[in-house]
Amino acid sequence: MELDLRTVMRHFATGVGVVSTWTEEPGAPGGRRHDAITVNSLIPVSSAPPLVALSLRHGSAFLADLLTAGTWGVSILAADGADTARTLARSRENRAEALRTLPASPGRHTGALLLDGPGWMECALAESLTVGDHLMVIGTVLATGVRAPQDPLVFLHGSLTSASAA
Repeated sequence: MELDLRTVMRHFATGVGVVSTWTEEPGAPGGRRHDAITVNSLIPVSSAPPLVALSLRHGSAFLADLLTAGTWGVSILAADGADTARTLARSRENRAEALRTLPASPGRHTGALLLDGPGWMECALAESLTVGDHLMVIGTVLATGVRAPQDPLVFLHGSLTSASAA
């Protein structure tokens, strides 16, 4: 019997967010080159201490930046954030262009960009472990915030949709 995890998981709705980090780059504005990617692998790990985890593919340039910085921001996307999610799932060059125009501000605790959405958090690397073809990074949550409640963006059946439509 062949295992087809990807097909089965298409039936499991997951929230969608953006993870952002930065690296030092003297020629960039503020001396930092920001990057952000779309994720649906964010999971809460512990309430005390507050920990979250996400899994990133080995060899990812974004993962290398995150490990170098040791900090990142997470922005939970609302249903109207589907275009942002698609854009930040593209190449690093496309993401860099988008980050110049997306409404975002650096977090007070990490400097990682936080986008508009129903919720956000800032994290610092606590530990990491290799899990198959990904590296799971576990972060201590340094700060959180919520904005006005909005219909969240979810990924289901291979598509981005609102939670209410799902």
